Amino acid sequence: MGLMQSLEPCILLQDIVPDPMSMNPSVKAAALILFLSLALAGAGGAAELRQNTAAAFDRYVAATEARFAGELRPRGTFLYVDAMPADAQQRAYEQLKQGEILIEKLETHAPGVTDDIPDGLVHHWVGIIFLPGATLEKTLPVVKDYDRRSELYKPDVIASRTLAHNGDDYKMFLRLQQKKFTTVVFNTNYAIHWGQADAKKVYSNSISTRIAEVKDASKPDGEELPVGAGHGYLWRLNTYWRFEEKDGGVYLQCEALSLTRDIPAGLGWLIKPLVVSIPRQSLTRALGQTRTVVLEESQRACCGTVAAH
Repeated sequence: MGLMQSLEPCILLQDIVPDPMSMNPSVKAAALILFLSLALAGAGGAAELRQNTAAAFDRYVAATEARFAGELRPRGTFLYVDAMPADAQQRAYEQLKQGEILIEKLETHAPGVTDDIPDGLVHHWVGIIFLPGATLEKTLPVVKDYDRRSELYKPDVIASRTLAHNGDDYKMFLRLQQKKFTTVVFNTNYAIHWGQADAKKVYSNSISTRIAEVKDASKPDGEELPVGAGHGYLWRLNTYWRFEEKDGGVYLQCEALSLTRDIPAGLGWLIKPLVVSIPRQSLTRALGQTRTVVLEESQRACCGTVAAH
């Protein structure tokens, strides 16, 4: 069967799901969960990553990364909030200092490049947080400790390890778990490069080099499906991190770019908001967890230093 082409659940549910306007809220919520579960089950058959889909995504990535060259130059817009108009920028910084996590959907525009790619969905988000009292010296060791990712980023990461390290370059393995009406597990590998724009600005680019779905999610250590096969809930995942020390703390930004399967015709109005929300929620959770861990580690180090004296 083709990519997410099964519409039988939608047809059947037209007969079994009553008019939502006639339901009380609890019944409406239960019916919606049933509807989504059956729709996703029917649409969630095997999906193969096609060559034209991967090529279109690669072009989108290349166009996105081309923007970084200007942003990483001296006096470049290192953080995305710095490109905002003055009033919006001031409000954004005030929100960040009050502890808010700012998340924004992005779209790269370039000749011959679009996020509307064949048989796939591009998810492009950027998020930023402020770590009050933190320094780059205290923050970077925490985020570079790839062996602890499964500890720091539960429940999305269930296993992690550093595969190789050579200067500013790392190779990392993460086992990801995604739960949204169904559970899917992925074994993923990444190539990571760290760089420095200036003494107070550091960045890293994490590029997925291999993503394979585990055949049975209840057995995470079990057999893998071939790369590009499976449900198609994650085919690519790149994250671009930036860290700037200023204003008495560290601003931490993550730009996430991922590729998943497309939505079946006729179900986009229902399923797409759910699918689109998953990367946003994961990014929000990752930023929040990073802030918590960095501040806890800083506090622990501070208390340890005081106790030693």
